[in-house]
Amino acid sequence: MLVFLLSLFLVGLIAGGLARLIVPGPDPIGIFGTALLGIVGSFVGGLLASLLFEHTLQLRTSGLIGSVIGSVIALLIYRSSYRRRAY
Repeated sequence: MLVFLLSLFLVGLIAGGLARLIVPGPDPIGIFGTALLGIVGSFVGGLLASLLFEHTLQLRTSGLIGSVIGSVIALLIYRSSYRRRAY
């Protein structure tokens, strides 16, 4: 279980960092926020993969590519909701 949590954190950190590089702009989130973005993106990517390829609705983690895609989607959603709250 500990190995799963550490690997989830590491993949989340990498995926969140890549998503922040792909979608440029200021994000006031630190290293733990970036890792959390990647973890959320991993679940979003896994959900999208199960919907597209298996036609089921299952919440699970995905690989690095799916995590990056999901992280980009989660980052764009975060930014759109953050802009609405700022005004």
